[in-house]
Amino acid sequence: MVAARAVANKRGAALAPLVAYHELLEDGVLAQESAAMLTEGQRERRLVFGKRPLCVSLRPNLISEWQYAEVNAAAETIYAALGRLEQALLKNEDLRRELDLDPREEALALADPGFAAASPSSRLDGFIGEDGVIRFVEYNAESPAGMAYNDELAEVFASLPVVKRFRERFRMRVVPTRGRQLTAMLRAHRGRTSKGPAIAIVDWRGLPTLTEFEMFQRFFESRGIATVICAPEDLRYSRGTLRASGRPVDLVYRRVLTSELLAKDLVARPLVRAYLEGAVTVVNSFRAKLLHKKMSLALLSDDRYEALYTAPQRAAIAKHIPWTRKIREGHTTYRGKVVDLAEFVVGHRERLVLKPNDEYGGKGVVLGWTVDQHDWEQSFLAALESSYVAQERVDVPRYPFPVILDRMHFLDLSIDHDPYLFWGRVSGTLARVSSSALLNVTAGAGSVVPTYIVEAA
Repeated sequence: MVAARAVANKRGAALAPLVAYHELLEDGVLAQESAAMLTEGQRERRLVFGKRPLCVSLRPNLISEWQYAEVNAAAETIYAALGRLEQALLKNEDLRRELDLDPREEALALADPGFAAASPSSRLDGFIGEDGVIRFVEYNAESPAGMAYNDELAEVFASLPVVKRFRERFRMRVVPTRGRQLTAMLRAHRGRTSKGPAIAIVDWRGLPTLTEFEMFQRFFESRGIATVICAPEDLRYSRGTLRASGRPVDLVYRRVLTSELLAKDLVARPLVRAYLEGAVTVVNSFRAKLLHKKMSLALLSDDRYEALYTAPQRAAIAKHIPWTRKIREGHTTYRGKVVDLAEFVVGHRERLVLKPNDEYGGKGVVLGWTVDQHDWEQSFLAALESSYVAQERVDVPRYPFPVILDRMHFLDLSIDHDPYLFWGRVSGTLARVSSSALLNVTAGAGSVVPTYIVEAA
Protein backbone atom coordinates (compact mmCIF):
# COMPACT_ATOMS: atom_id res chain seq x y z
CA MET A 1 0.00 0.00 0.00
CA VAL A 2 2.86 2.38 0.83
CA ALA A 3 4.51 1.61 -2.51
CA ALA A 4 1.21 2.19 -4.34
CA ARG A 5 0.77 5.56 -2.63
CA ALA A 6 4.32 6.51 -3.55
CA VAL A 7 3.65 5.72 -7.22
CA ALA A 8 0.38 7.69 -7.09
CA ASN A 9 2.13 10.67 -5.49
CA LYS A 10 4.89 10.62 -8.09
CA ARG A 11 2.33 10.33 -10.88
CA GLY A 12 0.40 13.29 -9.49
CA ALA A 13 3.56 15.38 -9.35
CA ALA A 14 4.40 14.38 -12.91
CA LEU A 15 0.96 15.43 -14.17
CA ALA A 16 1.16 18.91 -12.62
CA PRO A 17 3.36 20.35 -15.44
CA LEU A 18 0.97 18.92 -18.05
CA VAL A 19 -1.99 20.62 -16.39
CA ALA A 20 -0.09 23.90 -16.17
CA TYR A 21 0.96 23.71 -19.83
CA HIS A 22 -2.59 23.01 -21.00
CA GLU A 23 -3.94 25.88 -18.88
CA LEU A 24 -1.61 28.24 -20.76
CA LEU A 25 -3.13 27.07 -24.04
CA GLU A 26 -6.56 28.25 -22.86
CA ASP A 27 -5.29 31.68 -23.89
CA GLY A 28 -6.45 31.62 -27.54
CA VAL A 29 -4.00 34.28 -28.69
CA LEU A 30 -1.03 32.52 -27.07
CA ALA A 31 -2.09 29.18 -28.57
CA GLN A 32 -2.60 30.65 -32.05
CA GLU A 33 0.76 32.46 -32.04
CA SER A 34 2.54 29.33 -30.83
CA ALA A 35 0.86 27.12 -33.45
CA ALA A 36 1.84 29.53 -36.23
CA MET A 37 5.46 29.60 -35.01
CA LEU A 38 5.59 25.81 -34.77
CA THR A 39 4.39 25.49 -38.35
CA GLU A 40 6.73 28.18 -39.66
CA GLY A 41 9.71 26.92 -37.66
CA GLN A 42 9.33 23.44 -39.11
CA ARG A 43 8.98 24.84 -42.62
CA GLU A 44 12.15 26.92 -42.27
CA ARG A 45 14.19 24.00 -40.92
CA ARG A 46 12.67 21.44 -43.30
CA LEU A 47 11.43 19.38 -40.37
CA VAL A 48 9.45 17.04 -42.55
CA PHE A 49 9.25 13.31 -43.06
CA GLY A 50 8.68 13.07 -46.79
CA LYS A 51 6.02 15.75 -47.28
CA ARG A 52 4.51 15.54 -43.78
CA PRO A 53 5.42 17.94 -40.96
CA LEU A 54 7.37 16.07 -38.33
CA CYS A 55 5.32 17.42 -35.43
CA VAL A 56 1.63 18.34 -35.18
CA SER A 57 1.51 18.56 -31.39
CA LEU A 58 1.74 21.93 -29.66
CA ARG A 59 3.03 20.29 -26.50
CA PRO A 60 6.39 18.53 -26.09
CA ASN A 61 6.87 15.37 -24.10
CA LEU A 62 7.33 16.47 -20.48
CA ILE A 63 9.03 14.00 -18.15
CA SER A 64 10.10 14.45 -14.55
CA GLU A 65 13.73 14.21 -13.41
CA TRP A 66 13.05 11.11 -11.29
CA GLN A 67 11.29 9.25 -14.09
CA TYR A 68 13.96 10.16 -16.63
CA ALA A 69 16.60 8.80 -14.24
CA GLU A 70 14.64 5.57 -13.65
CA VAL A 71 14.15 4.97 -17.37
CA ASN A 72 17.84 5.60 -18.04
CA ALA A 73 18.94 3.18 -15.33
CA ALA A 74 16.66 0.50 -16.78
CA ALA A 75 17.91 1.11 -20.33
CA GLU A 76 21.56 0.95 -19.32
CA THR A 77 21.06 -2.30 -17.42
CA ILE A 78 19.25 -3.88 -20.38
CA TYR A 79 22.03 -2.66 -22.69
CA ALA A 80 24.59 -4.39 -20.47
CA ALA A 81 22.55 -7.61 -20.63
CA LEU A 82 22.43 -7.33 -24.41
CA GLY A 83 26.21 -6.98 -24.39
CA ARG A 84 26.52 -10.29 -22.56
CA LEU A 85 24.12 -11.83 -25.05
CA GLU A 86 26.21 -10.53 -27.95
CA GLN A 87 29.34 -12.18 -26.57
CA ALA A 88 27.48 -15.47 -26.17
CA LEU A 89 26.19 -15.24 -29.74
CA LEU A 90 29.70 -14.69 -31.08
CA LYS A 91 30.98 -17.80 -29.31
CA ASN A 92 28.01 -20.16 -29.71
CA GLU A 93 26.94 -21.24 -33.19
CA ASP A 94 23.84 -23.04 -31.88
CA LEU A 95 22.70 -19.88 -30.12
CA ARG A 96 23.32 -17.82 -33.27
CA ARG A 97 21.09 -20.20 -35.19
CA GLU A 98 18.16 -18.90 -33.13
CA LEU A 99 18.51 -15.55 -34.93
CA ASP A 100 17.79 -16.94 -38.42
CA LEU A 101 20.71 -14.99 -39.85
CA ASP A 102 21.39 -14.99 -43.57
CA PRO A 103 24.84 -16.63 -44.11
CA ARG A 104 26.25 -13.34 -45.40
CA GLU A 105 24.85 -11.48 -42.39
CA GLU A 106 26.51 -14.02 -40.12
CA ALA A 107 29.88 -13.74 -41.86
CA LEU A 108 29.81 -9.96 -41.51
CA ALA A 109 28.69 -10.18 -37.88
CA LEU A 110 31.64 -12.42 -37.04
CA ALA A 111 34.17 -10.06 -38.65
CA ASP A 112 36.01 -7.76 -36.23
CA PRO A 113 34.61 -4.21 -36.66
CA GLY A 114 37.77 -2.68 -35.19
CA PHE A 115 36.16 -1.36 -32.00
CA ALA A 116 34.55 -2.87 -28.91
CA ALA A 117 30.85 -2.01 -29.14
CA ALA A 118 28.93 -3.38 -32.12
CA SER A 119 26.53 -0.45 -31.74
CA PRO A 120 28.26 2.72 -30.50
CA SER A 121 24.82 4.33 -30.81
CA SER A 122 21.54 2.48 -30.33
CA ARG A 123 17.97 3.00 -29.16
CA LEU A 124 15.61 1.04 -26.95
CA ASP A 125 11.96 1.64 -27.80
CA GLY A 126 9.41 1.33 -25.04
CA PHE A 127 6.31 2.57 -23.25
CA ILE A 128 5.93 3.91 -19.72
CA GLY A 129 2.89 2.23 -18.15
CA GLU A 130 0.38 3.54 -15.64
CA ASP A 131 2.61 2.01 -12.96
CA GLY A 132 5.50 4.25 -14.01
CA VAL A 133 7.55 1.29 -15.30
CA ILE A 134 9.01 1.37 -18.80
CA ARG A 135 8.78 -1.79 -20.90
CA PHE A 136 11.04 -2.03 -23.92
CA VAL A 137 9.47 -3.71 -26.94
CA GLU A 138 12.28 -3.29 -29.50
CA TYR A 139 16.01 -2.70 -29.72
CA ASN A 140 17.28 -0.61 -32.63
CA ALA A 141 20.90 -1.71 -32.81
CA GLU A 142 21.61 -0.96 -36.47
CA SER A 143 20.64 2.58 -37.33
CA PRO A 144 18.74 4.55 -34.67
CA ALA A 145 17.12 7.49 -36.44
CA GLY A 146 15.57 10.75 -35.31
CA MET A 147 18.45 12.39 -33.42
CA ALA A 148 18.92 15.43 -35.67
CA TYR A 149 15.17 15.85 -36.10
CA ASN A 150 14.79 15.82 -32.32
CA ASP A 151 17.48 18.45 -31.72
CA GLU A 152 16.13 20.81 -34.38
CA LEU A 153 12.55 20.37 -33.19
CA ALA A 154 13.58 21.18 -29.61
CA GLU A 155 15.06 24.47 -30.87
CA VAL A 156 11.77 25.33 -32.57
CA PHE A 157 9.81 24.60 -29.38
CA ALA A 158 12.20 26.73 -27.32
CA SER A 159 11.07 29.76 -29.37
CA LEU A 160 7.31 29.22 -28.87
CA PRO A 161 5.51 31.79 -26.69
CA VAL A 162 3.72 29.05 -24.73
CA VAL A 163 7.03 27.35 -23.87
CA LYS A 164 8.55 30.66 -22.77
CA ARG A 165 5.57 31.27 -20.49
CA PHE A 166 5.79 27.73 -19.14
CA ARG A 167 9.45 28.30 -18.26
CA GLU A 168 8.43 31.10 -15.93
CA ARG A 169 7.06 28.40 -13.58
CA PHE A 170 9.09 25.29 -14.38
CA ARG A 171 12.75 24.57 -14.99
CA MET A 172 13.11 22.41 -18.08
CA ARG A 173 15.99 21.11 -20.14
CA VAL A 174 16.47 19.10 -23.29
CA VAL A 175 19.30 16.64 -23.94
CA PRO A 176 20.83 17.13 -27.42
CA THR A 177 21.92 13.99 -29.25
CA ARG A 178 23.62 14.96 -32.54
CA GLY A 179 26.84 15.80 -30.74
CA ARG A 180 26.74 12.48 -28.87
CA GLN A 181 26.33 10.65 -32.17
CA LEU A 182 29.39 12.36 -33.58
CA THR A 183 31.42 11.69 -30.43
CA ALA A 184 30.41 8.01 -30.52
CA MET A 185 31.52 7.73 -34.14
CA LEU A 186 34.85 9.45 -33.52
CA ARG A 187 35.51 7.19 -30.54
CA ALA A 188 34.95 4.14 -32.75
CA HIS A 189 37.29 5.60 -35.38
CA ARG A 190 40.02 6.60 -32.92
CA GLY A 191 43.26 4.71 -33.45
CA ARG A 192 42.70 4.00 -37.13
CA THR A 193 44.15 7.30 -38.31
CA SER A 194 45.78 10.34 -36.75
CA LYS A 195 44.03 12.79 -39.06
CA GLY A 196 40.43 13.93 -38.79
CA PRO A 197 38.09 11.57 -40.65
CA ALA A 198 36.04 12.32 -43.73
CA ILE A 199 32.50 11.02 -43.23
CA ALA A 200 30.04 9.48 -45.68
CA ILE A 201 26.37 9.25 -44.64
CA VAL A 202 25.16 6.23 -46.59
CA ASP A 203 21.61 5.23 -47.43
CA TRP A 204 19.42 4.77 -50.49
CA ARG A 205 18.29 7.67 -52.63
CA GLY A 206 14.76 9.00 -52.47
CA LEU A 207 14.13 8.29 -48.78
CA PRO A 208 11.98 10.59 -46.63
CA THR A 209 14.86 10.79 -44.13
CA LEU A 210 17.05 12.85 -46.50
CA THR A 211 16.33 16.04 -44.57
CA GLU A 212 17.77 14.47 -41.42
CA PHE A 213 20.92 13.43 -43.29
CA GLU A 214 21.30 17.05 -44.41
CA MET A 215 20.96 18.20 -40.79
CA PHE A 216 23.72 15.80 -39.76
CA GLN A 217 25.88 16.91 -42.66
CA ARG A 218 25.60 20.57 -41.65
CA PHE A 219 26.34 19.70 -38.03
CA PHE A 220 29.40 17.56 -38.84
CA GLU A 221 30.78 20.21 -41.20
CA SER A 222 30.24 22.90 -38.54
CA ARG A 223 32.68 20.83 -36.48
CA GLY A 224 35.24 20.91 -39.29
CA ILE A 225 34.56 17.41 -40.62
CA ALA A 226 34.11 16.95 -44.37
CA THR A 227 30.86 15.05 -44.97
CA VAL A 228 29.15 13.66 -48.05
CA ILE A 229 25.68 12.15 -48.35
CA CYS A 230 25.62 9.28 -50.81
CA ALA A 231 23.91 6.07 -51.82
CA PRO A 232 25.62 2.65 -51.63
CA GLU A 233 25.93 2.63 -55.44
CA ASP A 234 28.06 5.80 -55.20
CA LEU A 235 30.80 3.94 -53.30
CA ARG A 236 33.96 2.61 -54.94
CA TYR A 237 36.80 0.70 -53.29
CA SER A 238 40.28 0.21 -54.66
CA ARG A 239 43.87 0.18 -53.37
CA GLY A 240 42.72 0.32 -49.78
CA THR A 241 40.63 3.47 -50.16
CA LEU A 242 36.85 3.82 -50.10
CA ARG A 243 35.48 6.68 -52.17
CA ALA A 244 32.03 8.21 -51.98
CA SER A 245 31.05 10.06 -55.15
CA GLY A 246 34.78 10.24 -55.91
CA ARG A 247 35.80 11.62 -52.49
CA PRO A 248 37.97 9.48 -50.16
CA VAL A 249 36.21 8.66 -46.88
CA ASP A 250 37.36 6.71 -43.87
CA LEU A 251 34.29 6.83 -41.61
CA VAL A 252 30.86 5.67 -42.75
CA TYR A 253 27.74 6.73 -40.86
CA ARG A 254 25.73 3.71 -41.97
CA ARG A 255 22.02 4.37 -42.24
CA VAL A 256 21.41 1.64 -44.83
CA LEU A 257 20.27 -1.61 -43.22
CA THR A 258 22.37 -4.73 -43.66
CA SER A 259 19.61 -6.90 -45.12
CA GLU A 260 18.67 -4.29 -47.71
CA LEU A 261 22.31 -3.70 -48.66
CA LEU A 262 23.14 -7.38 -49.06
CA ALA A 263 20.05 -7.87 -51.23
CA LYS A 264 22.00 -5.94 -53.90
CA ASP A 265 25.24 -7.87 -54.01
CA LEU A 266 27.12 -5.82 -56.61
CA VAL A 267 26.14 -2.56 -54.95
CA ALA A 268 27.17 -3.88 -51.53
CA ARG A 269 30.64 -5.05 -52.51
CA PRO A 270 32.67 -1.83 -52.15
CA LEU A 271 31.47 -1.11 -48.61
CA VAL A 272 31.62 -4.73 -47.53
CA ARG A 273 35.17 -5.21 -48.89
CA ALA A 274 36.41 -1.99 -47.30
CA TYR A 275 34.86 -3.06 -43.99
CA LEU A 276 36.29 -6.60 -44.06
CA GLU A 277 39.75 -5.30 -44.98
CA GLY A 278 39.72 -2.73 -42.17
CA ALA A 279 40.02 0.20 -44.58
CA VAL A 280 37.05 2.08 -43.18
CA THR A 281 35.25 2.53 -39.87
CA VAL A 282 31.55 1.71 -40.16
CA VAL A 283 29.14 2.92 -37.46
CA ASN A 284 27.12 1.07 -36.56
CA SER A 285 29.11 -2.02 -37.47
CA PHE A 286 27.68 -4.97 -39.35
CA ARG A 287 27.95 -6.93 -36.10
CA ALA A 288 24.98 -4.88 -34.86
CA LYS A 289 22.73 -7.22 -36.84
CA LEU A 290 23.08 -9.85 -34.09
CA LEU A 291 21.07 -7.80 -31.61
CA HIS A 292 18.98 -5.87 -34.11
CA LYS A 293 16.96 -9.01 -34.81
CA LYS A 294 13.74 -9.08 -32.80
CA MET A 295 14.90 -12.47 -31.52
CA SER A 296 17.36 -10.67 -29.25
CA LEU A 297 14.48 -9.81 -26.88
CA ALA A 298 13.33 -13.42 -26.99
CA LEU A 299 16.80 -14.52 -25.91
CA LEU A 300 16.60 -12.00 -23.07
CA SER A 301 13.16 -13.04 -21.81
CA ASP A 302 13.39 -16.82 -22.28
CA ASP A 303 14.35 -18.41 -18.96
CA ARG A 304 16.39 -21.07 -20.78
CA TYR A 305 19.09 -18.43 -21.22
CA GLU A 306 18.92 -16.71 -17.83
CA ALA A 307 22.39 -17.99 -16.87
CA LEU A 308 23.87 -15.59 -19.42
CA TYR A 309 22.95 -12.60 -17.27
CA THR A 310 23.83 -11.24 -13.85
CA ALA A 311 21.24 -11.20 -11.07
CA PRO A 312 20.57 -7.43 -11.44
CA GLN A 313 20.23 -7.90 -15.20
CA ARG A 314 17.77 -10.77 -14.75
CA ALA A 315 15.70 -8.57 -12.43
CA ALA A 316 15.71 -5.76 -14.99
CA ILE A 317 14.75 -8.15 -17.79
CA ALA A 318 11.82 -9.48 -15.77
CA LYS A 319 10.65 -5.94 -15.05
CA HIS A 320 11.30 -4.17 -18.35
CA ILE A 321 11.21 -6.77 -21.16
CA PRO A 322 7.83 -8.27 -22.12
CA TRP A 323 7.53 -12.02 -22.68
CA THR A 324 8.87 -12.66 -26.20
CA ARG A 325 9.30 -15.98 -28.05
CA LYS A 326 10.33 -17.18 -31.49
CA ILE A 327 7.35 -18.57 -33.42
CA ARG A 328 7.81 -22.33 -33.87
CA GLU A 329 6.28 -25.65 -32.94
CA GLY A 330 7.02 -26.94 -29.45
CA HIS A 331 6.77 -26.00 -25.81
CA THR A 332 7.94 -22.99 -23.86
CA THR A 333 7.26 -21.30 -20.55
CA TYR A 334 4.86 -18.49 -19.70
CA ARG A 335 4.93 -17.04 -16.19
CA GLY A 336 6.57 -20.17 -14.85
CA LYS A 337 4.25 -22.66 -16.55
CA VAL A 338 5.04 -24.92 -19.51
CA VAL A 339 2.72 -24.25 -22.46
CA ASP A 340 2.39 -25.43 -26.03
CA LEU A 341 3.58 -22.34 -27.90
CA ALA A 342 1.27 -22.71 -30.92
CA GLU A 343 -1.81 -23.30 -28.77
CA PHE A 344 -0.89 -20.43 -26.47
CA VAL A 345 -0.35 -17.91 -29.26
CA VAL A 346 -3.49 -18.91 -31.17
CA GLY A 347 -5.58 -18.86 -28.00
CA HIS A 348 -4.41 -15.52 -26.60
CA ARG A 349 -4.83 -13.12 -29.48
CA GLU A 350 -5.93 -10.21 -27.24
CA ARG A 351 -2.65 -10.10 -25.33
CA LEU A 352 -0.10 -10.76 -28.09
CA VAL A 353 1.68 -9.11 -31.02
CA LEU A 354 3.31 -10.88 -33.98
CA LYS A 355 6.48 -9.23 -35.31
CA PRO A 356 8.78 -10.16 -38.18
CA ASN A 357 12.25 -10.94 -36.87
CA ASP A 358 13.95 -8.45 -39.16
CA GLU A 359 11.77 -5.58 -40.34
CA TYR A 360 11.24 -1.94 -39.47
CA GLY A 361 8.65 0.81 -39.83
CA GLY A 362 5.87 -1.43 -38.50
CA LYS A 363 6.03 -3.70 -41.57
CA GLY A 364 4.39 -7.07 -41.00
CA VAL A 365 3.41 -6.35 -37.37
CA VAL A 366 0.05 -7.85 -36.36
CA LEU A 367 -1.62 -6.54 -33.20
CA GLY A 368 -3.81 -9.41 -32.00
CA TRP A 369 -6.50 -7.22 -30.43
CA THR A 370 -7.04 -5.35 -33.73
CA VAL A 371 -7.89 -8.41 -35.89
CA ASP A 372 -10.48 -11.19 -35.68
CA GLN A 373 -9.63 -14.76 -34.68
CA HIS A 374 -9.57 -16.09 -38.25
CA ASP A 375 -7.09 -13.44 -39.41
CA TRP A 376 -4.99 -14.01 -36.31
CA GLU A 377 -4.77 -17.74 -36.97
CA GLN A 378 -3.83 -17.13 -40.61
CA SER A 379 -1.16 -14.66 -39.49
CA PHE A 380 0.21 -17.22 -37.07
CA LEU A 381 0.39 -19.90 -39.77
CA ALA A 382 2.23 -17.49 -42.06
CA ALA A 383 4.60 -16.62 -39.21
CA LEU A 384 5.41 -20.32 -38.74
CA GLU A 385 6.63 -20.42 -42.33
CA SER A 386 8.77 -17.31 -41.91
CA SER A 387 10.88 -15.81 -39.12
CA TYR A 388 8.67 -14.16 -36.50
CA VAL A 389 8.39 -13.56 -32.79
CA ALA A 390 5.34 -13.30 -30.54
CA GLN A 391 5.46 -10.64 -27.85
CA GLU A 392 3.15 -9.92 -24.97
CA ARG A 393 1.13 -6.73 -25.23
CA VAL A 394 2.29 -3.89 -23.01
CA ASP A 395 0.22 -1.17 -21.39
CA VAL A 396 0.15 1.94 -23.59
CA PRO A 397 -1.53 4.81 -21.71
CA ARG A 398 -3.01 7.75 -23.59
CA TYR A 399 -2.53 11.38 -22.65
CA PRO A 400 -4.15 14.57 -23.95
CA PHE A 401 -2.08 16.43 -26.55
CA PRO A 402 -2.99 19.73 -28.23
CA VAL A 403 -2.89 18.80 -31.92
CA ILE A 404 -2.91 21.29 -34.78
CA LEU A 405 -5.42 20.31 -37.45
CA ASP A 406 -7.84 22.86 -38.90
CA ARG A 407 -7.50 24.38 -35.44
CA MET A 408 -6.12 23.16 -32.14
CA HIS A 409 -7.83 20.05 -30.77
CA PHE A 410 -7.05 18.10 -27.61
CA LEU A 411 -6.69 14.44 -28.56
CA ASP A 412 -5.85 11.46 -26.35
CA LEU A 413 -2.71 9.99 -27.90
CA SER A 414 -0.35 7.15 -27.14
CA ILE A 415 3.27 8.09 -26.58
CA ASP A 416 6.43 6.02 -26.56
CA HIS A 417 9.73 6.73 -24.82
CA ASP A 418 12.88 5.62 -26.65
CA PRO A 419 16.18 6.39 -24.96
CA TYR A 420 19.30 6.74 -27.11
CA LEU A 421 22.40 4.97 -25.83
CA PHE A 422 25.93 5.98 -26.75
CA TRP A 423 28.52 3.38 -25.78
CA GLY A 424 26.02 2.08 -23.26
CA ARG A 425 25.08 5.39 -21.61
CA VAL A 426 21.74 7.10 -22.16
CA SER A 427 21.75 10.62 -23.54
CA GLY A 428 18.45 11.97 -24.79
CA THR A 429 15.35 10.25 -26.02
CA LEU A 430 13.00 9.99 -28.97
CA ALA A 431 9.27 10.35 -28.30
CA ARG A 432 6.44 9.78 -30.78
CA VAL A 433 2.73 10.34 -30.32
CA SER A 434 -0.05 8.69 -32.30
CA SER A 435 -3.76 7.95 -32.31
CA SER A 436 -2.86 4.53 -33.73
CA ALA A 437 -1.90 1.49 -31.66
CA LEU A 438 1.23 1.30 -33.82
CA LEU A 439 3.52 4.26 -33.14
CA ASN A 440 5.80 4.65 -36.12
CA VAL A 441 6.57 7.72 -38.17
CA THR A 442 7.85 5.60 -41.07
CA ALA A 443 4.54 3.75 -41.22
CA GLY A 444 2.69 7.06 -41.36
CA ALA A 445 1.24 6.72 -37.85
CA GLY A 446 3.08 9.05 -35.56
CA SER A 447 4.36 12.53 -34.85
CA VAL A 448 7.70 13.26 -33.18
CA VAL A 449 7.69 15.52 -30.12
CA PRO A 450 10.85 16.73 -28.36
CA THR A 451 11.36 15.57 -24.79
CA TYR A 452 11.96 18.05 -21.97
CA ILE A 453 12.99 17.06 -18.47
CA VAL A 454 10.98 19.16 -16.04
CA GLU A 455 11.08 20.13 -12.40
CA ALA A 456 9.18 22.80 -10.52
CA ALA A 457 10.88 26.19 -10.39
